[in-house]
Amino acid sequence: MRMNSKHGLTRLGIGFLLWLAYALAGADSNNIPSVAPKEAAAMQTAKKAIIIDVRGDDEWQEQHIPGAVHIPLGQLNERLPELNRYKNSNVITQCRSGKRSAQALGILKSAGFTQVYNLNGGLMAWTNAGLTTE
Repeated sequence: MRMNSKHGLTRLGIGFLLWLAYALAGADSNNIPSVAPKEAAAMQTAKKAIIIDVRGDDEWQEQHIPGAVHIPLGQLNERLPELNRYKNSNVITQCRSGKRSAQALGILKSAGFTQVYNLNGGLMAWTNAGLTTE
């Protein structure tokens, strides 16, 4: 095992710390509760869920799910008070493909949201399922 003399950590130790941080952040895809696009659409239509789009402004302007709330991922922490009324409701996070929304899910869970789901496949899967966008 080779030591990094500058930091005193082994490569294995650094790898373990990165894995641990990744796992604690909720980034393990096996532990991310998700919902299929058609199920998400049905939940939203029945007013049983809110969809939060965490993509950037340009992406939102180009195309988005009708009725979704737009809060870019980089603004989510500071805008959490806007979502407090949904803490015990179904919240579906959504981005283009599902990666940023998985990060958003972790942020919301850490903030005490109890029923958070990731839109499986993001907006790409939503449009591939023939669902409406604007």
